[in-house]
Amino acid sequence: MDLQSSESTEPQMLPPRPGRFASRDQMIEHVGDFGVSQGYVVTIKHSKKDIYVLLGCDRGGKYRDRRKNPETDSAESSRTQKSRSRRTNCQFELYGRKEDGVWVLSVRNGTHNHEPMKDLSEHPACRRFKDDEILQIKEMTEAGLKPRQILKRLRKKNPELLSTPKQVYNVKAKLRSGVVTAQKFKCLRPLKGPNSSFQTPAATEATWRQRLFPRVPNFIEGSFLDSQSSATIDVINPANQQVVYILPITTIAELKAAVFAAKRAFDSWRNTPVLTRQRIILKFRELIHRDKDKLASSIAREVGKTLKNSYRDVYSGLEALDLACDAATSDMGQFVSSVANGVDVYSIREPLGVCAGMCLSNLSAIIALWMFPLAVVYGNTFILKSSLKDPGVCMMLAELASEAGLPNGVLNIVHGTDDIVNAICDDDDVKAISVAASKTYGMYVFSRASPKGTRVQNYTEGSSHVVVMPDANVDYTLNVLVGVAFRAEGERCFAVNTVIFVGDSKSWESKLVERAIALKVTAGTEPDADVGPVISKQEKERICKVIQSGIEKGARLILDGRNIVVPGYPHGNFIGPTIICDVTTDMGCYQEKIFGPVIMCMQVKSLEEAINLVNECRHSNGASIFTTSGASARKFQISIETGQIGINVPVSVPMPFISSTHPEASFPGQAGSQFFTKTKTVRQQWNEFPMEEEAGVPILMD
Repeated sequence: MDLQSSESTEPQMLPPRPGRFASRDQMIEHVGDFGVSQGYVVTIKHSKKDIYVLLGCDRGGKYRDRRKNPETDSAESSRTQKSRSRRTNCQFELYGRKEDGVWVLSVRNGTHNHEPMKDLSEHPACRRFKDDEILQIKEMTEAGLKPRQILKRLRKKNPELLSTPKQVYNVKAKLRSGVVTAQKFKCLRPLKGPNSSFQTPAATEATWRQRLFPRVPNFIEGSFLDSQSSATIDVINPANQQVVYILPITTIAELKAAVFAAKRAFDSWRNTPVLTRQRIILKFRELIHRDKDKLASSIAREVGKTLKNSYRDVYSGLEALDLACDAATSDMGQFVSSVANGVDVYSIREPLGVCAGMCLSNLSAIIALWMFPLAVVYGNTFILKSSLKDPGVCMMLAELASEAGLPNGVLNIVHGTDDIVNAICDDDDVKAISVAASKTYGMYVFSRASPKGTRVQNYTEGSSHVVVMPDANVDYTLNVLVGVAFRAEGERCFAVNTVIFVGDSKSWESKLVERAIALKVTAGTEPDADVGPVISKQEKERICKVIQSGIEKGARLILDGRNIVVPGYPHGNFIGPTIICDVTTDMGCYQEKIFGPVIMCMQVKSLEEAINLVNECRHSNGASIFTTSGASARKFQISIETGQIGINVPVSVPMPFISSTHPEASFPGQAGSQFFTKTKTVRQQWNEFPMEEEAGVPILMD
């Protein structure tokens, strides 16, 4: 055995494989993780944001003694020292460049001139500040202390701290930009393996939500990435007008990166066993149930819904997840044996690829959970465009999905206006779009996306009519009307705004007013709130104008909630329960969807007249009848043309497997298996074919 050659052999450190990444941070993180596993530390040598980044090897920050020894300072020894000096940079070099919205990594030089580090925890980068130290730096900075003074106090508590005043200064700069977590100051990632001695402290809450006014990031390939857009929208709490979030509008390049990430993740995700996909969704459901309080509070704060309704939205989303957990195995293909001589025929359902969804503001949690869990459990990847008025819920769902084990790139979330919607419709890699919007907007998405073969599914918003027969149970009917018209602030897609009384309505009016006045109007975050604010000041002004237009046309106002004063919330977008009577079909208040806590009472002489009135309404997508007559209920069920019908119950939010649109629309709601999968039919024959000189091969004849 040659001991000399054995000692000179250095362990080989491999470079990361070249590839394409959705973002700069994701590329750097990948390179850093791989380098740590090989025993070297990657550092940024040079960078120009959004253009390129040059990465090199950090040899550990250890330099030889630069003091010269006159006795040995000869030309030969100088050359030897120079070649062995740690001042000579490692030639390892990687290059990343942004091309068409995607970062491309290439290896310029994959070799090193040093041995792997045996203990990465000794690297100075591992001695950076912890979360509690960063908070102390923030407090001491606000108190006026200089970096050297701050570092001196920190070292009293942690004598092993190796950080420098320059690093304190860098932390202060980060703090000014709103970052308050140690993860942003780490240049090393935790080692991948059970024997790792270096661990990065996990953040208990997403960084973006720890800022004073959180800037909502995109969620692309498993990472929360700040948008480079300068165009932003303030997400306002409708109860007090305070800024909850700052929402940047996703750029087209960022959307392309999200689509690329989803497309890249599709092949591995579709080949993931269906039981594994189901287990991830089951875990996701468990985490949502665990954090239901946070989700409900977020809905109440951003949209203005009461906590009761916010919890109801979360539970409706959990019901959609129940369907998704069972969908992939319950809807299997078909098999027909021996359709011809030795020929079997069977069909299988396969995922489409990259799918997209667009959320409504009034049902953000429900709509999101209708869409992406069902799509991904069938093997698709998903791009979710959040609502501009309440993006926080979607981002919380993204955090929980990652915690549940959903692979990077399977779910991506962007934010935007019409430009992003158009870009999603025009992208050839998007195979299906599920949109929750008005019928007009849904038709626009359909007309733009469908010509190139993209599937479009629409959950339409609208209003519901309630027909009250003279024989209806009075107390039960009134309790239902108050609940579905006022307690949801009138903002649900199937909220009741129009009540049609067959016969005289006078006997109902006073009792309806009595129950409406008893409701408490306050901020949705208050536990005892019955009616919360409407979602924006513009929406409040529009609702008030619609009410006034009906009064000017002759409608009778028996309860006016437009000028209600809510103690403690003088600037809130509050409208109290409002009741308008003697409404006719030619009034603007009837022709326009109100989306507010308003009931319009109409009177007709017969059930036939009530049915015709409902069928002629352009924005009705549901209707209910309250009666004790089975004959009236049956006639109503047969004659009504809306997509949702209730008999002695209000029309509720539908589940994904039930159509929720007008039956004459071009894109009725479909079962998830039909919309998010495609059918493939296979014919097979496995006969023992005779030799060529014998009889010919049998064929299937029509």
